[in-house]
Amino acid sequence: MKKADRYSKVIDRFEQSMPEAQTELHFDNPYQLLVAVILSAQCTDKRVNIITPPLFERFPTAADLATATREEVFELIKSCSYPNNKTTSLLGMARMLTERFGGKVPDSIDDLMSLPGVGRKTANVILSVVYDKPAMAVDTHVFRVAERIGLTTNSHTPLTTERELVKYIPEEKIARAHHWLILHGRYVCKARKPLCDQCEISQYCRYYEKA
Repeated sequence: MKKADRYSKVIDRFEQSMPEAQTELHFDNPYQLLVAVILSAQCTDKRVNIITPPLFERFPTAADLATATREEVFELIKSCSYPNNKTTSLLGMARMLTERFGGKVPDSIDDLMSLPGVGRKTANVILSVVYDKPAMAVDTHVFRVAERIGLTTNSHTPLTTERELVKYIPEEKIARAHHWLILHGRYVCKARKPLCDQCEISQYCRYYEKA
């Protein structure tokens, strides 16, 4: 199957089955989503959604978080992965967000990536979810699933995966496609044992063709 045809078929099927695909992280505003995405690195969304309510109750704004102590933040997030590093990132992010951006989460990738703890993936999540921009956030699910399905070929880095995906996916569908691939990888195309018998796109999948 030609790559363009594979993209077309996969996108059409995802669009039918998941027309309203969105993040599973709970948030009420851009600041909360930014905190949640920083916490979600190598941690499940389920765990993050348990951690964030008391964190946001204690520190409802970036300005509030900027005045917190390490001990206060660590105590609230210690059940997530790498709590020491994430405490440092959250405090640094909150202080810069308050001092440099007036507490408003920026809408450019360069400004977002200037914040402590914010890499390209996190920045693209904010751009796509908050600002509805055609940004493709490549996490471990997206990286793995795109290659397995055959949307990417011999992609060795998240950046090359991102570039190939945005080249073939229509601009107006890029933000949702990020969620399609994440949810598909999380619940169907699992890393160790993909559920091919339950997969709605198996007939268009390179991995399934070879198997």
